[in-house]
Amino acid sequence: MDADRREIRGGWVAVTDGLVSALGGPGDPPPPAVRVLPASGGLVTPGLVNTHHHIYQNLTRAYAPALGGTLFTWLSTLYPLWSRLDEEAVHVSAYVGLTELALGGCTTSTDHLYVHPRGGGDLISAEIAAARELGMRFHPTRGSMSRSVKDGGLPPDSVVQDEDEILAESERLVARHHDPSHGAMVRLALAPCSPFSVSPRLMRATAELAECLDVRLHTHLAEDPQEDEYCLATFGRRPIDQFAEVGWGSDRAWVAHCICPDPEEVTRLGTWGTGVAHCPSSNMILGGGLAPVAELRAAGVPVGLGCDGSSSADAASLWLEARTAMLLGRLRHGSAAMSARDALEIATRGGAGCLGRVGEIGELSVGAVGDLVVWPLDGVAFAGALSDPIDAWLRCGPVAARHTVVAGKLLVEDGVPVHPGLSEMLVRHRQLAAGIQRAFDDAGITGAGISATARTDPAGGPR
Repeated sequence: MDADRREIRGGWVAVTDGLVSALGGPGDPPPPAVRVLPASGGLVTPGLVNTHHHIYQNLTRAYAPALGGTLFTWLSTLYPLWSRLDEEAVHVSAYVGLTELALGGCTTSTDHLYVHPRGGGDLISAEIAAARELGMRFHPTRGSMSRSVKDGGLPPDSVVQDEDEILAESERLVARHHDPSHGAMVRLALAPCSPFSVSPRLMRATAELAECLDVRLHTHLAEDPQEDEYCLATFGRRPIDQFAEVGWGSDRAWVAHCICPDPEEVTRLGTWGTGVAHCPSSNMILGGGLAPVAELRAAGVPVGLGCDGSSSADAASLWLEARTAMLLGRLRHGSAAMSARDALEIATRGGAGCLGRVGEIGELSVGAVGDLVVWPLDGVAFAGALSDPIDAWLRCGPVAARHTVVAGKLLVEDGVPVHPGLSEMLVRHRQLAAGIQRAFDDAGITGAGISATARTDPAGGPR
């Protein structure tokens, strides 16, 4: 898949020095190669691009006390657990989470890490170290929260930071890690969490800093009806109006979810060129609603896919998200509304648009990065699926990658992660997750002390 949506049956891809150097069909002789990776009987696609995630949340995956509530009550239950994050917990969870993503065909992933407990250390550098260890192309975002419960926000005091500290840390991390060059393995974005956890001042200052540093912007936006109520009560305007008010309406930004825009707001997002990370599994599990994906794409909005947090989606497979996006698109607008090719494009070139890397990631063309996936199309699940490999890829299954390649190097080979440290990391991950959860289960703390009802006005709307 490239800008012309080209498909080559029986083709080949050559990768040299981490970039695609040539492509050809069955009649074109491939160049000499140091190694040939067989893909017969399979489908080769660009590497999938994950545009929204909270990887640390795999430490509280499917946490029972948080299930069954609204977005706000879900967050209130989990914030106290996440306040125990430190560098080790983030490094181990990132290693495990990025490995899981690679098994699902992801080659570039973002991460929105907005919980920075006091004394927790340099969490962003800890997860970047895990990505480098594995060889995953990584776009961490320096998330932030500055408004706690006492300020009328949602999070507890233990996970918020002073705004000047947030801005200084953002600048330091960009200087240390961000690589603007073509084919970069690490790029940073700045990512205040949401309208109900940061101040308008921080949103404006972050937009100005991103412009100065020439990095991208990310946040949650219009993901729940309670957010509409909160913004109307707090700012006197809807979330997307507030987004524009603080200087974020531009093609430098991409946002997560965007379930609740009205038609005029969809048009404005397209005019700005602001991208949207569509997170179908998380939206369904939390009951947030159906994002207007077809309308956003028709308006010119770059739409990518996001796994979202491992405490809401609970699985990190972009194949699963692509299939679910296809099914939801058909459910919303009819069987012709979302094809398997549409879903593949959202998962690849759409994600590249969100991250500002069109022509570089999410496609197979000369000069693009050498990130690709070989998918199996054989066995019981594909018996009889002979007419169209791309339709078969999403309609049959479930499917995991046979091979995942990033910058010409294998992360997954024959369905198995190549890095030797996974077993040890899984043992440590289980210990860390059990410690975090046990401390609160034993104390009987389930977030009730900071429940959503404690922050509502008499009419029931958030304060």
